[in-house]
Amino acid sequence: MKVLRYILKKEFKQIFRDKTILAMMFALPTIQLIILPLAMNFDVKNVKLAVVDNDHSPYSRQMIAKIASSGYFRIVAAESSFKAALKYIEKEKADLVLEIPAGFESNLVREGVQKVGVSIDAINGTKAAIGGSYLQAVIIDFNKEIPVNAGSHAPEGTIDITYSNWFNPLAEYRFYVVPAVLVLLLTLIGGFMSALNIVREKEVGTIEQINVTPIQKWEFILGKLIPFWVVGMIVFTLGLTVAWVVYGIWPVGSFVTLYLFAAMYLVALLGFGLLISTYTSNQLQAMFVAFFFIMIFMLMSGLFTSVDSMPAWAKVIANLTPVTHFIKVMRMIVLKGSGFADVQREFLYLVIFAVILNGWAIFNYRKTS
Repeated sequence: MKVLRYILKKEFKQIFRDKTILAMMFALPTIQLIILPLAMNFDVKNVKLAVVDNDHSPYSRQMIAKIASSGYFRIVAAESSFKAALKYIEKEKADLVLEIPAGFESNLVREGVQKVGVSIDAINGTKAAIGGSYLQAVIIDFNKEIPVNAGSHAPEGTIDITYSNWFNPLAEYRFYVVPAVLVLLLTLIGGFMSALNIVREKEVGTIEQINVTPIQKWEFILGKLIPFWVVGMIVFTLGLTVAWVVYGIWPVGSFVTLYLFAAMYLVALLGFGLLISTYTSNQLQAMFVAFFFIMIFMLMSGLFTSVDSMPAWAKVIANLTPVTHFIKVMRMIVLKGSGFADVQREFLYLVIFAVILNGWAIFNYRKTS
């Protein structure tokens, strides 16, 4: 243990001596956590709409006014033909075209049924799908307000659906994305920094001096892990502070449970980085290997798309990454207030990852060439 203390002392001195590493580990995650959630907002507003009104009736004007006042659409053109309106989509000046046919009002009042045409620019798939859904919702809401004569096509009754958003009442995207971005930044800092650690010793030649000491392999790996674990916990605390000060996000659940998961996640993640470091011989190799795996972690973790919507084979890969489980836990504790009993399965996964990755790193580290 005395040798381990010397290793820890050396590592902490090395970390705090390098001002660039300090900036990377503390300043960059803080700045990124402030900026990234604002840029990653998937809420679609100001959808550009071109309108073709072939009816020019009070009802058609009321519907157009309702769409414009919804707060989601900006009417950029009112054309007399669909062909003229379509040019706005071709020139990327409009995202949707709404075509109201002639006889719109009379068919609604007499028959209770009338179709309208909606053409969507699907180059931007997300904006097209969400913008089209918004427009459909506004039209359905407008349709409920129209008094129609009871005919063969008119429904005898309607079902009024009332819903509420649990844990995120206003459905604000920042509450969903900020906890996940914090996990992502913790992953980038822990994964890259630890992956470069042992390799740096190899490049500067100090690894040979360490190898001739009586230090055990587990002591060496532990000495490399603990300093970055401490730094990671500080970064995690800074991230929670930024989430509260900038975005007003305060964890509903227990801080003890949250920090317990963060501590175990960092052990697993740092073990992964140290494992990469034992397999590579220079920092360039380590960065490429770490980048390859972290890109998979980002895309398969549920940060951008829900894991439940992935195909079966992708779900298997997603569940084999510790990032997936920690993002899920972060959202459950921060937004839902889940207790340890609700997330103990995820904690077991992280323990397994930590044991396997760190054990593998210790086993793979060679004190002799």
